[in-house]
Amino acid sequence: MTAEQEIEKLRREIERHNDLYYQKAEPEISDFEFDQLLERLKALEAEHPDLITPDSPTQRVGGKADSLRPFKHNVPLMSLDNSYDLNELRAFTERCEKLAEGRKLEYVAELKIDGLSVSLHFENGILTTAATRGDGQTGDEVTQNAKTIRTVPLRLRADAPEHAEVRGEVFLSRTQFDRINAELEMQDEKTFANPRNCASGTLRMLDSQIVASRRLDMFPYDVLAGNQKMFATHWENFEWLERNGFNVNPNRRLCESLDELVDFVNDMETHRDTLDYEIDGVVVKVNSTALQEEFGATTKAPRWAIAYKYPARQATTKLLSICVQVGRTGALTPVANLEPVQLAGTTVARASLHNEDEIKRLELKIGDYVLIEKSGEIIPQVLQNIPSKRDGSEEDFVFPTSCPVCGADAVRPEGEAVRRCTNSDCPAKIKARILYYASRKAMDIEGLGEVLVETLVDKGMIRDVADLYSLKVEDIAALERMAEKSGANLIDQIEASKTRGLQRLLYGIDIRHVGERYAKILASNFRSMERIAAATVEELDDIPEIGLAVAASVNAWFNDSKNAELIERLKDAGVVTEMDAASTAALDERFVGKTFVLTGKLENYTRDEAAKLIEERGGRVSSSVSKKTDYVVAGEDAGSKLTKAETLGIAVLNETAFADMLK
Repeated sequence: MTAEQEIEKLRREIERHNDLYYQKAEPEISDFEFDQLLERLKALEAEHPDLITPDSPTQRVGGKADSLRPFKHNVPLMSLDNSYDLNELRAFTERCEKLAEGRKLEYVAELKIDGLSVSLHFENGILTTAATRGDGQTGDEVTQNAKTIRTVPLRLRADAPEHAEVRGEVFLSRTQFDRINAELEMQDEKTFANPRNCASGTLRMLDSQIVASRRLDMFPYDVLAGNQKMFATHWENFEWLERNGFNVNPNRRLCESLDELVDFVNDMETHRDTLDYEIDGVVVKVNSTALQEEFGATTKAPRWAIAYKYPARQATTKLLSICVQVGRTGALTPVANLEPVQLAGTTVARASLHNEDEIKRLELKIGDYVLIEKSGEIIPQVLQNIPSKRDGSEEDFVFPTSCPVCGADAVRPEGEAVRRCTNSDCPAKIKARILYYASRKAMDIEGLGEVLVETLVDKGMIRDVADLYSLKVEDIAALERMAEKSGANLIDQIEASKTRGLQRLLYGIDIRHVGERYAKILASNFRSMERIAAATVEELDDIPEIGLAVAASVNAWFNDSKNAELIERLKDAGVVTEMDAASTAALDERFVGKTFVLTGKLENYTRDEAAKLIEERGGRVSSSVSKKTDYVVAGEDAGSKLTKAETLGIAVLNETAFADMLK
């Protein structure tokens, strides 16, 4: 099989598995096996760059952009008129019937997804451009970010006109939203208020790798051929979209009367909490595209469609008090304690206030009546106070300038919204850091929960994560509601955590800006805690994926004497602080932290073998030559990569020199 044949076979296989996973929910292989197929395709395309096509699965994730470019829509993406009760929906159908002048009407009812509208442009079946709605006339071009959405086909499969425009709603599922916010909380970063804000901000980001990690999704709802409607009915759009591999929302209905529309509206409102995505209503459209054209539009919205909006999930209640919580980085976060109120099927007694600026913006006083809102499983938010309900008994809230837990100064750096406790030994910070260290993504110490950590810290039994390894079974068994068996189980879990590995340890020790991704990059590039600690800011910044802010944060953390002592105590306790022995033994100073590019045909090594030998010694293999490349290994028939290396003055190794370096 030739390389070209294997590449084409891999692309078809990857596309098939993508369809099975995202469209049919019937995966046949594991995520790991899927990743292996993708990695093989990447390797082949790196060897044969002339065979890379725009619709290849490897082209979903690109690099960073400097800015977003404006994109003018040929056909405006108009907003819809809204209706808020069934009488307004009835008035809409009556207007349509009047305009139809006795002709039979059908309506399509589909969910109003709470996301942002996008337009996808396909030229000869290949996705070439994607843009946000913007003001309806001009949006932002977000092509590379849209390609990261796995449910967006890069190539149309059937009946593709020369130019097709697919319109739809990009959104973030509740599952992914919860995951993203949990990760941000772990890193003590500001969380998103709701999935729509997160989706909107993500699609406009300049780094498509971060966009890909957020796992956006899309439901399409319309298709144009050139600048015209493609089918005689709107319903046919969905059938065409499904044939072409789009993720079409199954919750839609073809209706012939107002009664059928009302049934669908009521049915979906009943089931909206069972969906893994946010909706805020139902969109109703005239099915006939000829009638759509005939009905036309006002200056703002089409006359043939309307959005029926569900009642907002809001309630009024009383603000009883504001408490200030302290996170593991010392961030002071205000929380509203409310008079309990029923909202969206649950009793709400607390709501987020984010920071002291938010309290000032809302002009809150203790005793105020406030309007709160809840969407799905999201923490309720305070939307506004209601000054008309004040009776003069309300009291101002003064945000503390000292830590409410330990009393130390709480300072707010210039330009930041968060005030932080300055005491590194604050009990609240200690407890939060230990819980973070024990979390599943870090050292995964099962049984070490919030109540137990609070008890251990309050009793002075532990003051940091290293102290966990000095605990004994009898120490735990002596605590209230604990016993010898539960103590033994916990000690076993703590002991097992010693071998979780360098990557998870880096994540668990809580270096600012270092989450899962950066922990993995640091571990794979340096292979030991000692090497990371010794690295300069410049050496850290030289790693392609690591930026200056992360490099400075890592360097500052390891230069703190308390942190250096903590690492030594963890090592003394037997916690593994380097990669496994076989990998570490193979490290070579000439390779560690260096970036290699392989080009041309090597006589004694396959491309994969050469890459593995480099990575085993601590090096990194890249597919492209840049100023950050340290060496280019050039075999026979080396092409443009060799030329670029010579232009940039990068060291070039022939196969003999490469073999000598490996020795």
